[in-house]
Amino acid sequence: MTATPHGHGLGTRRSVFILWIVTLYAGCRLVSTTILLLVMRHQVPSGMTGGEGSPVTFWSFAALWDGQWYERIAIDGYPDVLPTDGSGHVSQNAWAFYPLFPMASRAVMALTGGSFPVVGTLIAVLCGFGAAVLLGLLLRERIGEPAAYLVVVLWASFPASVSLQLAYTESLAMLLLVAFLYALARERWLVATAVAVLVGLSRPIGIPLGLVTLVVVIVRWRGRETRPVPVREYASMAAALVGCAVAGFLWPAIIWWRTGAPSAYTDTMAAWRTYPAVELFAPWSDKARYFLGEVWGPIWLVVVPIVIVAMVAGPWAARLGAALRTWTIAYPAYLAAVLDPFTSIFRYLIPLFPLLVVILGAGWADRRGASWGRLLVRALPLLVLFVVGQYWWTDELWRFVPPSDYPP
Repeated sequence: MTATPHGHGLGTRRSVFILWIVTLYAGCRLVSTTILLLVMRHQVPSGMTGGEGSPVTFWSFAALWDGQWYERIAIDGYPDVLPTDGSGHVSQNAWAFYPLFPMASRAVMALTGGSFPVVGTLIAVLCGFGAAVLLGLLLRERIGEPAAYLVVVLWASFPASVSLQLAYTESLAMLLLVAFLYALARERWLVATAVAVLVGLSRPIGIPLGLVTLVVVIVRWRGRETRPVPVREYASMAAALVGCAVAGFLWPAIIWWRTGAPSAYTDTMAAWRTYPAVELFAPWSDKARYFLGEVWGPIWLVVVPIVIVAMVAGPWAARLGAALRTWTIAYPAYLAAVLDPFTSIFRYLIPLFPLLVVILGAGWADRRGASWGRLLVRALPLLVLFVVGQYWWTDELWRFVPPSDYPP
């Protein structure tokens, strides 16, 4: 039996545990594939699926929406000049999409001769399996094996988790996110630095990861009396912080360098929004009032952050540790600052997996309620709800209804 840093035993060998995670994740993806095939029957052929005269295939259905942009980038790259509309404002363009996923797809396409819908989808599937394994290992050391299995299953069954097997960046971003958190948990600072730079080329989450790293570094420094910090480790911790800073500004800097426009990144992101420029926090206030009313909108804007903080700040989340607790607060705060919330919000919730630990009641330091029986009683109703939500997400948001529709 192997002891964990948190003091409880693990009864399964690491290799067997990974095999179970892979098997469970495969089952979750089989369910999602079935849902995709069922919904695909109702997809009307259009230019987004390969042309009105072309039949809809699984691969074309898996590469809708942003997949079209990633395909364009994989084939043609990025423009050197920002396109503008008749008013001189920057139009929607490929620079809004981070390069790691389409460039990886491009490389595999060149090696195999495969099309982007096939290659992009398969890369996403493989990254999803990798993310599931690392997520399981990360949680296993904190909450034990039964809870880790169930959290992975719930995460992989979340309504928007269908995107983990589509030609999107969700699974790649999750793989890198969990790899980064796993490296921090192991105090592999230089590994975290390298992963942070890759994160900066895949998803704009370098800033909240920087806050997570800072908290972990402070916790490590405060424990220096019992575990002295060598000079070399100080340098490595500093490198991890610098890596997160690089991740936050790398892609905007590359766009500036390529286009010659200092504001190219923010101008491009604004082109995808309902505002003429990127405005911090304002979209949430306006959308809340629009959808929930002048009274309930502001109330929910206060209640939701309080609930999130309460979920991870109390003793019921003790086993999450400083990194996961900080991430679960920093990431939503970052989204609140920069996101123009709409139908894509469901996908952006996928990285908030630590909340599932709290919902299952698996985060208590004394492991109360962490038996298989109690965990299953809490998990099964949520699992059913999530699978039903997958069908809703796929049919309502992913399936494209011509001539225009809301993106997932």
